[in-house]
Amino acid sequence: MTPPLIRRITLPAFLFVTWMLLTGSYTPGNLVLALILAVTLTWLAQFFRPLKAYAKRPLTALVLIWHVAVDITKSNIAVGKRVWEGNRSKATPGFLRIPLKIKDPHALAALGCIITYTPGTVWSDYSEEENVMTLHILDLQDEQAWIDMVQQRYERPLLEIFE
Repeated sequence: MTPPLIRRITLPAFLFVTWMLLTGSYTPGNLVLALILAVTLTWLAQFFRPLKAYAKRPLTALVLIWHVAVDITKSNIAVGKRVWEGNRSKATPGFLRIPLKIKDPHALAALGCIITYTPGTVWSDYSEEENVMTLHILDLQDEQAWIDMVQQRYERPLLEIFE
């Protein structure tokens, strides 16, 4: 679990560093402006987030980010090859319903982003009553492999991080 102090300073520190890098000016006035903006924007942001989320396992989040980066790279290569081959390739697009265990809105949003950022896949529906998401997959050949990958590689770490 992340210590409370770390949770409180993460966003302002990120905003402060981002401002300094974007402006490229390290004058005392710009340092003060960056600090004021970081604190003010963090304070204002709390009113837009009625439901707060904290990463309970930051190391698990880093591993998940690495897996997503690797998967996106592999998928880019696979989709690029398919596009390059043109009509010679026989894609089998389809929709697949995947049952989920996660219910946290932040975890669901993260899963939706992961799926949609990966070329060849799109999150197309979610049934809250059944807790089932529907994916559109460019080349759906092995349904069980897709279900296992989403549940093990993405959903399991998101459960650890958010729930």
